Amino acid sequence: MSYLNLGILAHVDAGKTSLTERLLFDAGIIDRVGSVDSGSTQTDSMDLERRRGITIQSAVVAFQLDGLTVNLIDTPGHTDFIAEVERALRVLDGAVLVVSAVEGVQAQTRVLFRTLERLGVPTLLFVNKVDRRGAREADLLEDMASLLSPRLLPMSTVRDIGSREAAVRPFGFGERAFREQAVEMLTEGSDEFLAAYLEDPDSLDCEAELAAQVRSGAAHPVYFGSAVTGAGVAALTEGIRRYLPVPRRDAEGEPVGTVFKVEHGQAGQKVAYIRLHRGRIAPREQLTSFRRTDGAVESFDGKVTAVEVFATGTTTAPAVAEPGSIAKVKGLTEVRIGDAIGSEEALAGGGFFTPPTLETVVRPAQPRDRIRLNRALLSLAERDPLVDPHLDELSEEMAVRLYGEVQKEVVASLLAEEFGIEVEFEETRAIHVERPIREAAALHEMGPWQQTPHLATVGLRLEPGEPGSGLRYELEVERGSLTRALRNAVEETVHRVLKRGLYGWAVTDCRVALTATGYIGKASTANDFREVTAFLLDGMLKESGPAVCEPVNRFDVEFPAGTGNAVLKALGEGRADIKGQFSTETTGYVSGFMPTEAVHGFERRLPGLTEGLAIFTTEFAEYRPVYGTPPRRGSAEEQR
Repeated sequence: MSYLNLGILAHVDAGKTSLTERLLFDAGIIDRVGSVDSGSTQTDSMDLERRRGITIQSAVVAFQLDGLTVNLIDTPGHTDFIAEVERALRVLDGAVLVVSAVEGVQAQTRVLFRTLERLGVPTLLFVNKVDRRGAREADLLEDMASLLSPRLLPMSTVRDIGSREAAVRPFGFGERAFREQAVEMLTEGSDEFLAAYLEDPDSLDCEAELAAQVRSGAAHPVYFGSAVTGAGVAALTEGIRRYLPVPRRDAEGEPVGTVFKVEHGQAGQKVAYIRLHRGRIAPREQLTSFRRTDGAVESFDGKVTAVEVFATGTTTAPAVAEPGSIAKVKGLTEVRIGDAIGSEEALAGGGFFTPPTLETVVRPAQPRDRIRLNRALLSLAERDPLVDPHLDELSEEMAVRLYGEVQKEVVASLLAEEFGIEVEFEETRAIHVERPIREAAALHEMGPWQQTPHLATVGLRLEPGEPGSGLRYELEVERGSLTRALRNAVEETVHRVLKRGLYGWAVTDCRVALTATGYIGKASTANDFREVTAFLLDGMLKESGPAVCEPVNRFDVEFPAGTGNAVLKALGEGRADIKGQFSTETTGYVSGFMPTEAVHGFERRLPGLTEGLAIFTTEFAEYRPVYGTPPRRGSAEEQR
């Protein structure tokens, strides 16, 4: 059996869930196209998803395409649920990025396309909603070329675009104009193809070359259509079959896979969604999952009690999971999202997107529910580890991390519906970080046996790094200079201590190097190395003079003429840094940067300032130093 794991991605409301429905309808999986507005879609299975008309959790549905099993993964479009998208990206063979023909290239569209390109995921583009008033074709293609990639090839054109009669006509390589356009783009992407063209242009196999360049990430076919009417979807399906890769799978050896989703069955047991890279998974097998925590890799053993693979639509059937498939596996009681199955080498590296930059304290409406709330939040964290329930140092109550206000509503709904706990939230606040400014070094050497409380020699150096580089820990000593247990004790302590800097925020964008080591046989303990490392880091942090930085978003706002003064005043009150501004007779435009903490307040006020006619897009940009007194997050000393 051959498998293609296909992601459907888009900015919110571009129509990716509707496209999923249309693909399933065309494949004969469903006999009626569901509606997002009516809550009748296959992939939006949560009550909250159906009520709000948005996708919150990634969902898998399967259909057959010429003997190929396509596992179609519908992902959230709202930025508050970008963590779900990140987990899906790690298991894809190919992707369809949906762009609205009306709204065009939006902030999340750019973020997703850049990420797909960086990961080398072969990607087709589907321009949806060609039947809607305001739909565009030629100028939209120009926007896509400038904002996404110049390596785009339109595979169709639209007649009567922007009307209910909109019809899509696919191009063929037998058409001279289309072939010339394709040849021009393909020769730019391949020196070999260019040489073949110069030698004998009539013998070129443009379709095979397009497939090769799509699979290498060098070219992106663009299909126009409407998920609602079905126009153009058949051509997209044919493009999926022709141009996206079906990787060869290795069925031999131990199973190796990635856990990208965890849910709970009716009996409360964990169900792990595993994308199997190689090998097979069968019931009664022993599996080992690996997880990276504070720099160290932990392993957990479990016995598989049941395996199901996606067969038709959302239904699954008991089977041995083959390489390339997505399996629902029960019995792994310790499993969590992000775990690698079978080999720690399969553990993911750093995240594709910025972790949550907001947090809020959550408390039960009834104080007697406090313990139940803590347990419920830990259960939710199994589905989304980035929620990261933790004790807030100031209030001594539980806090969670968020990407935005919609996610707060989702957390409240899940706690009420699944656990029967009504909750209240404090005002959302920004999560700051600390960046070292100066290099600092420290050394603790063992003295004579009788004179030192810690039988450990540790040398460390802390260096500022580039913005966005994160925390890197490296050895500048021979690995054999310490036992594995002692070496791990140092690394774990570095990650633990730097979660709380001088002002209580995580220390990032720096490099910590272990520069000197020494120990005395079995007399030196891991605790010796933990305490010495923590002591040295405390002093080094003070010496490095860290800068506290706040998260900042990039924004664009478009508003009717006559409302500009009110919009600019609100931007000023939100501490916006305006970088661009112009206007026409009917419309004003402003772009710039704004503290993430102020974005929601501005977004909430904007409709009232502009009679609901403004368009506001925003995305995380960077962390910037805070001027004045740095904000403190609890007591950092207590965390030591």
